[in-house]
Formats: sequence, structure tokens, C-alpha cells
Amino acid sequence: MSSLVKSVPPSPSLLDETLNVVARRYRLPPNADASVGAIKTSPATALVLAIERAREAVARGEAPATATRDAFIDALARMIREALRDESADPVFQAMLLRHRTAVIREYASLSAHAGRDRRLIHAAVNAIAHPAKQQRAQSGPLRDALARLHACASSEAWSELDDVARRLIDAPETANPLPVQRGLAQLRENPALQRLRRLEALASDERVRHYRALWDRQGPRPGSSLAVARGATAKQRGAAVEALATRAIDALARRLNEAEGSFASYRVVNSMRVPAAIPASHERAKTEWDVVLLRQAKAAENAAAWDVCLLVEAKASADSVTTDFPRLLRGLDLLAHADKDTVYLFQTQQGTVRLNGASLRALRTDDASLARTVLYCCDAPAEAAPRVLSAASRMQLLSAPASLAFAGALAQKRHADCADLEPVWHQLLEAPRWRAVLDQYATLREVRELMVHAEDLLAAVSVTAENG
Repeated sequence: MSSLVKSVPPSPSLLDETLNVVARRYRLPPNADASVGAIKTSPATALVLAIERAREAVARGEAPATATRDAFIDALARMIREALRDESADPVFQAMLLRHRTAVIREYASLSAHAGRDRRLIHAAVNAIAHPAKQQRAQSGPLRDALARLHACASSEAWSELDDVARRLIDAPETANPLPVQRGLAQLRENPALQRLRRLEALASDERVRHYRALWDRQGPRPGSSLAVARGATAKQRGAAVEALATRAIDALARRLNEAEGSFASYRVVNSMRVPAAIPASHERAKTEWDVVLLRQAKAAENAAAWDVCLLVEAKASADSVTTDFPRLLRGLDLLAHADKDTVYLFQTQQGTVRLNGASLRALRTDDASLARTVLYCCDAPAEAAPRVLSAASRMQLLSAPASLAFAGALAQKRHADCADLEPVWHQLLEAPRWRAVLDQYATLREVRELMVHAEDLLAAVSVTAENG
């Protein structure tokens, strides 16, 4: 970092013109009814209509109409029935329903949620006793062998066997345990984390739990599995390809701007721009690396060695990934806006270190007008004929509400299921803060799609402004 006296703002007219003329093939209409069109008989899209009408009423300070509430409840009931139907059954929803109805599965799920932390605790406790370096210092061969077995059990996550080895090691006189080892073994066996892992291990063999795990596995490979690693590598390659297309388009834009402004300014493009820790705000859950960034250096600036941010570009392979990424992007912009206006910050990029004026970072905003001038999501996917207007996150929140699971449980057990029992979900949607994202989801989706452009359309817009210039 270094001190900065003053930053000269860029002249944005040609950049604004390019952003204005670029085609927005992913755009959604302002009215949700127009967006869903002929597919509005789908339960998911009917829900979107009802939710958006409710949001509009709330925005006007009015209570949503009774007909809107009834439409919401009817659509939610239909979506639950659809998620349970054999030919279109949703394995994730079925797994959640099993957890809701079965105590053993609830216990397994609860223990699984903390299993990572428990494993780390036990690995640390075992290493304190039986790390390979400690094995080598053991005074007797039997003790070295026993410690090696203990360490192997932890490595293979054989928790019941680990407890058994520890018990035998305590009781076996031939190992002649030193006092620190004896004490460590006793503490290991008494550790609640080991008891939880042993219980989790025992529950894993229960037929109901195995069915529950099989349902979860149907949504995709388990994290860390070879298939998950392979898919991750493919996704990374796909992302790199989209980023290369976005970079080519922004490079063309930078050349066009340099031609237009001549000696007054210089534009450049950088990739993988990483936010430094020096910016005084929380980096948690915020975007801290930007795919493609257009920078401008004003020749008349007092600190001409520093650059201003003109355009932040994220490359995404699908529209759904853009929607998922958007909250992180907003937090990332807020993080950058906490920069000190009189400071120059050092950012690492693929092209080396760049010095950015804090004033240009502090000027970043998240209102619609500012986003339209400073952010693009660049994609190469075709525009969908029938875009998914109910996000996966909103759908899952609706299905996993207690009232929804109770309704689904009645259906699964062939009992009478009254749609009126879903009314609590309607009240949560209107009143609970954690449901605000669901209530706003179509408006957010529209906002996100306004920022999306196809790489080819961006190149075409650069060509149009070049011809007009």
C-alpha cells in the first residue's frame, strides 16, 4: 500500500455505450406472467407467479390477495406430490422426508453434521500418543506395534476397532505403557468425539440409514470420491474455457477504448485479480478473486502508476451458476467498497502485481444502476427456451419447511393430507426474515440476468461501437 493524493475518474461514455448496445439474450421480462408463458401449469412456475404477486403486494404495503395465497398453497401441494411421484421422485426430498419421519436417521444426520470436527479431534488425540515419530521412540517392540495399530485404525477411520485397540493397550502388561501414554489412552477412550464416531459407525449399517445414504448419493458423487474429483476437473476446464472467451472479448473492448481515447488514457485487462487482506472489511463469504477485470490508467492523474477499476467480469458456464454466485459477488463488491479512498492497494493477478486506486474501489456500489455499469457475467451457454424461474435453493427451502415435510409424510403413509396444513409456509414466506430471499427470488433472478451477456454478443457490441466511432 502507499499514499495517494488524488484519482482522476475515467470518461465512461464509450464503455457505457458498449454495455448499452450489447444484446442481453438471457434477460427475463419484468412481469413473471410473461416469463413463464405457456409453462405456467408447472407447479414450480405456478409457485413463482404466486410468490411474485405476493412480493409486489408487500412492496405496495398491501396484504396479498386470498386468491394469491390459495394459488401458492395449491402449487406447493402439487410440487410436493410431484417430488414424491415414482417416475419423477426427487431423491434429496425423499431423503429429507425419511429424516423427518425416522428417529434413527435424524440421529445419523445430526452426528454426520459434526463428524468432520470429531474426526479432526480424534486424529489429533491419536497423533499425540501414536504419531509415527512417537512410535519410533517407544521403549519396547510390543508397544511400538500396538501404537502402530492404533494409528492405523485412526487413519482408516475404524472407530470401534480403535477403541478396542486402546482398551487392550491399557490392559496389556507386556506393553509397559509410560504414564503419558497411559493417560492419553484413557482420555482418548473417554473423549465424547470418539463415542459419537462409534455411534455413527454403528448406525451406518442400519438398513434405513443405508437407504437414506443411497438417496443422497443419487444427487451426485460424494465429496472426495474419484468421480467427484473427475467432475470437478471437468468443471474447472469448462470454466477456464469460458474465462478465455470472456478475456478475448474484454481485450477487444480495451483495444477499442485505447483507440478512442488515444493519449488521454490507457486500458488493460487482468485475470484472477485477488483482493488483498489490507482492505479493512470481512472477507468471509465474499468474492475475493475476480475472473477478468478492465482497468484504466489516466495519464493526467497525479499517481499515474496506479489504475482504476472500470469493469468487473465473472465467467460462468451456466445461468444457474450465475444465480448461485450472485450473493457472493454482492458481498465482494461491498468488500472492495471498504477501501480507503486515499490509498493505493496492491492486487495480485495472473499478469503480476497491479496497483489500484482506493478511490475507484470505494466508488463501487450494488444498486441496479451501478451494477449495470461495472459488472458483467459472461457466459457461453445458449439461452433457454423455458428458463428455470424457481431457483434450486428456493425450491428446496419450500420443500424442507416443517409443514411441507408433514404434508409429504401424510401422503407417503397414505393418510389424508389437507392442503390447508401448508398455510404456515405461506405465513413464513411473508413474515420470516430468512424467507426474504425466497420472496424476492424472481426479482433477484431478473437482476442477475440483466448482468449476463454471451461472449459472442459482447464481441459484436465492441464491433458495433468501432463501426459507429
